[in-house]
Amino acid sequence: MGHLLNISFNFEYYPLLIVVFLAWLIPVILSLLRLQKVPTVIAEILAGYIIGKYIIAHFPETHIQSLDFLALSGFMFLMFLSGLEIDVKQILLSFPKRRLNFGRFLSNPLLVGIAFFILSLIFSYLTAHLLGSLIEIKNKWYLSLIMVTTSVGIILPVLKSRNELNSRFGQMVITAAAVADIFSIILFSFTAFIIKEGFQPELFLIIGLFFLFYIFYRIGNQLTQKTLFKRITYQLSHAASQIQIRGTILLILVFVALAQFIGKEIMLLGAFLAGILLSVFMNKSRSILLLKLDGMGYGFFIPVFFIMVGVHFDETALTQMKGSPWLFLIALLVALYAIKIFPGFLWQRIFGIRKAFSGGILMASRLSLIIAASKIGLDFGIITPALNASFVLMAVITCIISPVIYNIISPREMLKMDKVLIIGGSSTGVLLSRRLKMHGKNSIIVESSRKRYLEMLSKGLNAYLGNGFDKNVYKKLNLQSHNYVVVITDSEIKNTEISQMLKEEFGHHKVISKTSTWHIEKQLMDLQVEYVDVTRTIATTIENLILRPATYHILVETFENYKVEDITITNSNISGTQIKEMPFHRDGELILVRRGHAVEIPHGDTYLQENDIVTVMGTETALQDFREKFRSSLAR
Repeated sequence: MGHLLNISFNFEYYPLLIVVFLAWLIPVILSLLRLQKVPTVIAEILAGYIIGKYIIAHFPETHIQSLDFLALSGFMFLMFLSGLEIDVKQILLSFPKRRLNFGRFLSNPLLVGIAFFILSLIFSYLTAHLLGSLIEIKNKWYLSLIMVTTSVGIILPVLKSRNELNSRFGQMVITAAAVADIFSIILFSFTAFIIKEGFQPELFLIIGLFFLFYIFYRIGNQLTQKTLFKRITYQLSHAASQIQIRGTILLILVFVALAQFIGKEIMLLGAFLAGILLSVFMNKSRSILLLKLDGMGYGFFIPVFFIMVGVHFDETALTQMKGSPWLFLIALLVALYAIKIFPGFLWQRIFGIRKAFSGGILMASRLSLIIAASKIGLDFGIITPALNASFVLMAVITCIISPVIYNIISPREMLKMDKVLIIGGSSTGVLLSRRLKMHGKNSIIVESSRKRYLEMLSKGLNAYLGNGFDKNVYKKLNLQSHNYVVVITDSEIKNTEISQMLKEEFGHHKVISKTSTWHIEKQLMDLQVEYVDVTRTIATTIENLILRPATYHILVETFENYKVEDITITNSNISGTQIKEMPFHRDGELILVRRGHAVEIPHGDTYLQENDIVTVMGTETALQDFREKFRSSLAR
């Protein structure tokens, strides 16, 4: 068989088996121990350190080399996904369009982000000189570049979990983090090349990498407009071809291989530029391609990288410092926070001192870039093994404590947000809250049991300790007339009584409950409360599994990929347009059209009218396309 395939079977797989087993086991353990808030990568580094010391240290060098190659591939993939996180459209929209004054400057996310980075870099350079009095530092400029890094990969999930991503403050912070990522990587690449090669003509090849980026951008713009390209991409995007994934890997390797030709220190810039380029064309939404890339990266390559970071971590290097290593580590930690906190006060005038301070704390989160820059510096002899070990430790510490401190200093403003109140923290209520969160809708679970209340908080859910019969609870939660209240306690009698109180005491009309008996159903009907008949719902579900199993599984099992939404057509330009005349997103489909009391299944010849309610299904990207076309006057 080996002769027929002309493949060598001399490679050992058990070292990779150990690493992949760890990559699978770590998130499972974190989930069982309810430690989901601890970044998985931190646990991967710690686990890598343990197996590196007691297991992998005894492997032959060839086995380590194979794992190091996969780790390097994971690192390139991580840099690519970091570039993919950059919202290019948001950055371009932030370019100033009017004459600047101080007020407009402070309200512009891009300009403030650039000023934040420049101030951070100045503070970082000054701090590098101060740290030089504690230990020997060979290149203070490079050290300042390491310290000025931040981590979009940590900041983005924190803001998203708090529903702050699209807020004015959230956009300020995420833009500042994106600017820091972009400038840090560019400065790293140039600095590392100059330190290694000096001011050689090859330095201009790095500029050529940006020229290549521009060429690919222009080619991509032309290709995405071609009908033939769209058709081929769609036809080959599924099953064995997976042309989008193959094209993405090709794009990464084109930039990484060319960057490696210039110098290995430029490789992370190449992968990062490939990610930004794809980000331009992906529209930064939850597309199927993005899910597949996340699956490849975070499912295999990236965990191998972080585990191998732990494997190669040398704690004995810390003892090689002149003087007390603990004194230096404490000074370094304080410096890393000060570098971000002081520039954070740029946000004080708009958001207040507490919000500005918390933003600086969050910006101090560091992860992949600080580890990467430190490793490159170690390879070139710019920094010592002791400094490299210190920065790996700082990455672990800041990733853990920064989000925690941010959440303490800047508590969620959940009472002011548009929300759904869920009365009763049962498994149904928790599941409903999670599914609403996937739709971008906020919810607060009102739970009377302190134990269950604390459990929900530990899972990252919005919860309030209180009794559904207490009128003050609804006043404190700032219940508005447009807020839905879902009453699903463990007792149907309680549900009815709470629903009645909401109707009579508050005059609230948007109440939903559940029932499994005719007696309770009649009471809810008399109160004009929307209800779910549990018995009928179970019967309908079983009916769907028998009669239309494929459709049911698509709607239920692919919930995170495909969603169903009702959209009212408010775009007057749509009236009189046939469906076949409108180019919809390929990952979406029109299911129903409701006009008054009439409901029909749409076809190509179906005419749409203003005020029609259309039911659509698709990915979040496709749904956004539907919303823009049906609600925007620029749809045609």
